[in-house]
Amino acid sequence: MRPVLSFAAALIAAFSVPSVAVAHHGWSQYEGDQPVTLTGTIESASYENPHGTLRLKTDDRTWTVVLAPPYRMESRGLARAALIPGAATSVTGYVHRSGSNELRAERITVDGKTTELR
Repeated sequence: MRPVLSFAAALIAAFSVPSVAVAHHGWSQYEGDQPVTLTGTIESASYENPHGTLRLKTDDRTWTVVLAPPYRMESRGLARAALIPGAATSVTGYVHRSGSNELRAERITVDGKTTELR
């Protein structure tokens, strides 16, 4: 009976690892050779793993901005408290290839303070 349980555990482990790897997206999904800068105000923000995000309202639309992991933002000086709704914000990064309103941020300026994210 033990070999069957060991085999079942190994099988579960083998199928669990790829699902975690697939869950994390790759940066190749973004237009890496065409940086853009968006300016607007924060509608909402998340300072959660695996990446922080924010909803940025510009003059013509609302964008989902993918930020860095919280530990990196914190270590580079972008505190959770800075990402408040209504804060004037500018982000430079790369637009998602799907044509959606998603941007992977390389740098962010919130109320005049710039933080390099990558």
